[in-house]
Amino acid sequence: MSSAIARSPLRAPSPTTPARLFFLCLSTTSLLAPAHAHRATPSHHSVHRPSSLYAPKTCPLNRDTTPASIGLRSFHSSSHTWSASPQFAYHVAASYSAKNHKFDARRNLYTNDVFDPAKREADLTDCKHAIDKRLRARSGQDAFFYSQVGTTKSTTFGVADGVGGWVESGIDPADFSHGLCEYMACAARSWPRHSNKSSLHPKDLLQVAYDEVIEDKGIVGGGSTACLAVAEPSGNVQVANLGDSGFMHLGLNAVRHFTQPQTHAFNTPFQLSKTPQRMLVQMAVFGGPSTLSDLPKVSSVTNHNVRHGDVLVFATDGVWDNLSPQDVLSIVSRNMVALGAWVEQDGGMEVGPKLRELAQADSSGKADNNSLQARLAVAIAKEAKDTGLNTRRDGPFAKEVQRYYPGENWHGGKPDDIAALIAVVVEEPSE
Repeated sequence: MSSAIARSPLRAPSPTTPARLFFLCLSTTSLLAPAHAHRATPSHHSVHRPSSLYAPKTCPLNRDTTPASIGLRSFHSSSHTWSASPQFAYHVAASYSAKNHKFDARRNLYTNDVFDPAKREADLTDCKHAIDKRLRARSGQDAFFYSQVGTTKSTTFGVADGVGGWVESGIDPADFSHGLCEYMACAARSWPRHSNKSSLHPKDLLQVAYDEVIEDKGIVGGGSTACLAVAEPSGNVQVANLGDSGFMHLGLNAVRHFTQPQTHAFNTPFQLSKTPQRMLVQMAVFGGPSTLSDLPKVSSVTNHNVRHGDVLVFATDGVWDNLSPQDVLSIVSRNMVALGAWVEQDGGMEVGPKLRELAQADSSGKADNNSLQARLAVAIAKEAKDTGLNTRRDGPFAKEVQRYYPGENWHGGKPDDIAALIAVVVEEPSE
């Protein structure tokens, strides 16, 4: 979660560094244009975030990971029938905690529904009318979502991070981020009835949801970053990231990919936004800074080929400000090995034989809090929460401030809303 107020920002250093749908979402960045961005923090920690990415340049990339570009194969959200091709399922769990709430591992947990080929809303409108805001996760201005895609075995999931600066204008930023996630879930569940396209891409899904937020009179204004994926049973996963929420692809004790945050300037990530008419009128009459608003089409898209035993991590900046990619890899690897999901064999690492059992893949109902994916989500969220409240352990955000603004004397973690969504990739048994 972040906040924006009209004040002169610290000047960003000249050297450039790498930039950085069931219903739920997460917190983000600044509301106003770059010249007026300010991170919401305790008064003695009043600093701005550099535009640098938390992933170091040495973070290894899997050659199965490629940026989306002309020439890539068409990405279809439908089940393949090739008997020789392995088929995968994505077992999802999310753990979350609002900034001013105590972490509750048992209550603040979500696991996805089992696949239901008959589960699809008649259309997007019906799904929208069925939304019950009282059922939203108590995750503050952060949000997340999971949804089956139409009647296919493809799924979509991700996080969103509400822009805290809108509070100063009397607007609840959570309405935007949670609404965005709810509409992404609705659009996916009703697909393809809401679209004449033959395939579902995360960028298109984000566009549909954003259009619905703009049209929703119940959402007065606000803004959000977003990071989401459409995952096929063939193992093809396409990810769209806008802003500084992020995604990691992990496999057998290795980082295969970490997203590059998108930023306009220091402490000013890309963000979707909706400006109330009254504010537009005030800006036109009195002048002043305009709100910063990016469109879904500028989101960064990457394509990934996943394998049995891989782990996908989606999280808001409440996680990435406090945990580095190496921290998250360490947490995941430690838990995967301890539970037997990954096993050491002949000096290397292999997927354990009990992975399906650990993910409760054969359960006829939702996985519980003892499932592998739930344990991973809780472990990451808890560590981010603890680090954010630790005044002696410097997280990635603190280290960046110390590097570029040593005079600010920032130490410790950064308290914030937190949301971590995990997808464990499990190969389906051959028929």
